[in-house]
Amino acid sequence: MTLDRRRFLKQFAVAGIGLGAIAGIDGFLFEPEDPVVERITIRLPRLPESFEGFRIAQMADFHFGPYIGKPQIERAVQITRSLDPNLVVLTGDFVSAPLFQSHGIAGARHAEPCAQVLQQMSECPMLAVLGNHDHWNGAGLVDEILTHHGIKVLRNASVPLERNGQRLWMVGVDDVIERAADVGKSFAGVPVEESKIVVVHEPDFADVIARHPADLQLSGHSHGGQVWIPGIGAPILPQLATKYPRGLYRVSNLQLYTNRGIGVITPPVRLNCRPEITLITLVGRT
Repeated sequence: MTLDRRRFLKQFAVAGIGLGAIAGIDGFLFEPEDPVVERITIRLPRLPESFEGFRIAQMADFHFGPYIGKPQIERAVQITRSLDPNLVVLTGDFVSAPLFQSHGIAGARHAEPCAQVLQQMSECPMLAVLGNHDHWNGAGLVDEILTHHGIKVLRNASVPLERNGQRLWMVGVDDVIERAADVGKSFAGVPVEESKIVVVHEPDFADVIARHPADLQLSGHSHGGQVWIPGIGAPILPQLATKYPRGLYRVSNLQLYTNRGIGVITPPVRLNCRPEITLITLVGRT
């Protein structure tokens, strides 16, 4: 009995080491390179009839820099283009600082190669907000580069989408962590009774947006935790992404979707948390 028990424990330990090694290889080498499409239908009771079936592709958290380069973003762009969306929404954190360097202008310059790849989707309108890493490295330069490549950056501003004389408003709120968010300015001039989608980097800001006449919030920031343990969740989540880290939520009358993102930050690992492109189909009352 003692020998059998020892043999069992030894085999169990070997199996555990083997599974750990496999998980490590998967987390570092395969999952970060393998984006998945999450397809969801979201019902907005106030959606104008002309926007029935409107398709929004959401991408987030590219973190172009030491761990993510053109090949990963090109793969994500290729997949997104194949979805034939009506609109692409980019929910912040386009850049990261170079390895072993502080945040600064070198990190902000990563927006150039990132935007060059994203520009391949120029056949479709693209709207963006900035994230905390964009601000840490240089929000002005990141904004300028994205705009130069045809990506409209909403920094506490709104823009209407129009179809057959009907409007769906896109409201972009600047980064919350860096105290750049101005909700009042973001909603200025937007009719209270018309349908609105709010784009803001940090998902937990939904608790604030829910006090305003908005229908849907799209966010990123969390990376889904990068590591997701079944039955437990993410061991580590960033500030303002602890309540709503991934997927679809309802916050009072507001719906919220948090995208897991494309890139990674240190440690550059994803485990049970693949990079995500979200295809959202909007429907109204019917």
